[in-house]
Amino acid sequence: MKTFQTLSELAACVGQEVAVSDWLTITQAQVNLFAEATGDHQWIHVDPEKAKVGPFGAPIAHGFLTLSLLPKFFESSFEIVQSRMGVNYGLNKVRFTSPVPVGSRLRARMKLLACEQIPDEGVQMTWEVLVEREGSAKPVCVAESLVRRYP
Repeated sequence: MKTFQTLSELAACVGQEVAVSDWLTITQAQVNLFAEATGDHQWIHVDPEKAKVGPFGAPIAHGFLTLSLLPKFFESSFEIVQSRMGVNYGLNKVRFTSPVPVGSRLRARMKLLACEQIPDEGVQMTWEVLVEREGSAKPVCVAESLVRRYP
């Protein structure tokens, strides 16, 4: 995990890959809980037997489950010592470019695209996040995430 002392120190990294998260294994239990929380009970996610003969050969995680892991990926990859709070501000772009079979290990690569001053001494950061699946050359999700941080 990388440690930055201040928001200014992190802002100096614009244009660079800042961090790579820890690996995270996607379980059927996570997929089932996500289905319960969202009401998306499509069989390709929650019926392992039926999914075995489906188009992906196994149950797959919801795309939005993968996207919802972005805060976890950020948390496991770096910290900013002199920042009391971070807020997810939104997304500019999101693509689910490859399925995530249950049992997959995922991690994210975070590249800082922009960092702009906002009121209350904060910054708004634009991040390119590539979520990778272990053993696959193609990312499973590519997102442009907007995060606001405050000292």
